[in-house]
Amino acid sequence: MSENKRIQELCINTIRFLAADAVEQAKSGHPGLPMGAAPMAYVLWTKHLRHNPANPAWPDRDRFILSGGHGSMLLYALLHLTGYNLPLDELKRFRQWGSLTPGHPEYGLTPGVETTTGPLGQGFGNGVGMAMAESHLAKVFNRPGFELVNHFIYAIVTDGDLMEGVSSEAASLAGTLKLGRLIYLYDDNHISIEGSTNVAFTEDRGKRFEAYGWHVQKVADGLDVDAIDRAIQLAKLDPRPSIIMVRNIIGYGLPTRAGTAKAHGEPPGDAELAGAKEKLGWPVEPRFLIPDEALDHFRQALARGAEWEKDWQGLLKSYGSEYPELAAELKRRFAGQLPEKWESDLPEFPADEKGMATRASSGKVLNALAAKLPELMGGSADLAPSTNTWLNDFPAFSPETPEGRNFHFGVREHGMGSMVNGMFYHGGVIPFGATFMVFSDYMRPTLRISALSHLGSIWVYTHDSIGVGEDGPTHQPVEQLAALRSIPNMLALRPADANEVREAWKVAIQNRHRPTSLVLTRQNLPTLDRSIYAAAEGLRRGAYVLADLGKGQPQVILMASGSEVSLIVAAGKKLAEEGLALRLVSFPSWELFAEQDQAYRDSVLLPALEQRLAVEAGITMGWQRWVGSKGRILGLDHFGASAPASEIFEHFGFTVENIEKIVHEMLGK
Repeated sequence: MSENKRIQELCINTIRFLAADAVEQAKSGHPGLPMGAAPMAYVLWTKHLRHNPANPAWPDRDRFILSGGHGSMLLYALLHLTGYNLPLDELKRFRQWGSLTPGHPEYGLTPGVETTTGPLGQGFGNGVGMAMAESHLAKVFNRPGFELVNHFIYAIVTDGDLMEGVSSEAASLAGTLKLGRLIYLYDDNHISIEGSTNVAFTEDRGKRFEAYGWHVQKVADGLDVDAIDRAIQLAKLDPRPSIIMVRNIIGYGLPTRAGTAKAHGEPPGDAELAGAKEKLGWPVEPRFLIPDEALDHFRQALARGAEWEKDWQGLLKSYGSEYPELAAELKRRFAGQLPEKWESDLPEFPADEKGMATRASSGKVLNALAAKLPELMGGSADLAPSTNTWLNDFPAFSPETPEGRNFHFGVREHGMGSMVNGMFYHGGVIPFGATFMVFSDYMRPTLRISALSHLGSIWVYTHDSIGVGEDGPTHQPVEQLAALRSIPNMLALRPADANEVREAWKVAIQNRHRPTSLVLTRQNLPTLDRSIYAAAEGLRRGAYVLADLGKGQPQVILMASGSEVSLIVAAGKKLAEEGLALRLVSFPSWELFAEQDQAYRDSVLLPALEQRLAVEAGITMGWQRWVGSKGRILGLDHFGASAPASEIFEHFGFTVENIEKIVHEMLGK
């Protein structure tokens, strides 16, 4: 065996047994992927991946995604070995309370982890979004001799990733867009939890990806590091996205479990682990052995990374001399800073009884923001004319116009969500994705991941209630708003009129550490007269007093979100004419209101006043927190119907007359 081959084998086995030892010590985890995929991971990380372990945030680094996040110990081993700030003690605390090595990789927790993965297919889609961002930024900023944005997005994907529908959605669009900076290594081991993939996954995956427009290669032997190396080199030269199908053996080396489902998600046990070490010529003890030779080899990444970044910083300095404005803009974007006066010139909407749909006012605000925020970009799931999310002065993103800021995601809500998250993970852009509110269900996993990962992704959801009308209950969301509110760290905003929409967009742009869902109407809403009612800036506090009507202390509080605010305003006027004193509260965001101090919340809801009525055209779940034990809720705990919106609202009791009736009942009149 040549010296080079010996070092390679030593390093690959170091990866394998660091992962296996950690899983065995935790008595929990997935040893199969790391042990089988170690050779291709070694080739990628030592021969191709341009990164700087001393600075995981270097903007022009290659991105690496472990889409099969269950194999997290593969990634943790690579991060530790190449010199990231992940001490060996953290690997020894794999899956334990407070460690930096959780069961599945978590963005923002472990240095060097680029995405939160584990729900299969998410990382696959994230990578497509990253490649979109890379392509766009390269076109906007690169100049001849100055390739400031010049990196690849790599991933290890699994059988499970490819089975999930989200990967099909993302792969289809990646091929259409010719995202040549996307290179995926497919751990083609033919095993899933229930056994052979032949029981449920028999299509020709290579032909499938060829049909998507991908460059497809096959490596018949996953131990052949030279073949893997050659395949990656060819992939880097091809203008299409690439998938390299590497035939691996899950749990390679395990005496009785290699190549079986048993290797997937169970610790091997002391005897099986010892047998694997003996079989591959590795000392049985000590656990977590890292030979000095192997560590020295891996840690060359520190010197290489420092040199790569130094060269890039030098290029950036020269670029700044030639193109000072572009250089300043590039630095600003990757620092996540907003430009000065980005909020200026946003539309102010005059009072108007007829008003406009909040989806329409959102489109006006979005286009005003796009003129001030060149990093703002996004699209819809084939619904831009309906969601009003087209940026009018900019082209569509395409292979010919990667500078475009409008994305045609196609009818692919789930894929859109994962790609938008990927764009945010990449950095340098503020991405949004739009669809009808009812179809937020199609992208629930991506919403959850955006919240878990503290991503500032912006979700635009229109057609937000039974106000959809004739399309009927299949398209009328009733439970979706409550579902959004139930996601920890998700900010749901349901503005009441055009001016609240403006404020909602400002909040969304500034919320860079959590996602925002903008919940907007299809039907027109009156634009409130802000000389009579409180300023729309109150939205920033989640709920605010629109007005106190009548004389004396309020006898009842009427509160509502979105389209129902104008309804309680109309009802409040009638009740005040009858001699009642009452308070009107616009309640666009439970989350923002809950974050206010107790004094402010009490100033709005008046804790001594127990007669409260909440009005919202959705399920009532959760409103009890705000109305209290003696309050009432006018909601919709059932599906809608197909009819004109005005008739549906009347039939289900969302009328001035019904609100008057309920208030009189509450007050015993």
